[in-house]
Amino acid sequence: MSDQEPQEAGPIYFYSSRETPYGCFSNFSPHGVELDGVWWPTSEHYFQAQKFVGTPSAEEIRHAPSPKLAAEMGRDRKRPLRSDWEQVKDEVMRRVVLQKFKTHSDIRAILLATGERLLIENAPHDYYWGCGSNGSGLNKLGKLLMEVRTALHHPL
Repeated sequence: MSDQEPQEAGPIYFYSSRETPYGCFSNFSPHGVELDGVWWPTSEHYFQAQKFVGTPSAEEIRHAPSPKLAAEMGRDRKRPLRSDWEQVKDEVMRRVVLQKFKTHSDIRAILLATGERLLIENAPHDYYWGCGSNGSGLNKLGKLLMEVRTALHHPL
């Protein structure tokens, strides 16, 4: 690379929905979506409810007054988790995140403006969706957002 070529900026770390401007990358951000014929207040509501699709728990989670409460309800193991959850959870998240950024042009513009930068969910206690406290996490949400960004740049 020559000195004249623009260098890509470093990674973008996101976590809280209150952060500007990248808080919209959080599943707690107040950007609802329509999926499966109903309105979901946040992508977190949708994701957590899908753990119990076809049961009353799914609708209870959809009506939770906050994404934090929806997450707590979804993590409650007193509820009967669907048997194929580990196999489908990545696709469930992909579907809702893509729909979120297709639905809201303002946050789609923020995502697309990140260019080719690495997106990292800086979730200290989440080693699957985030990078964990020491950076060794899988960062599945960050990777999924980068996939969505590519899909939005190159729609079918």
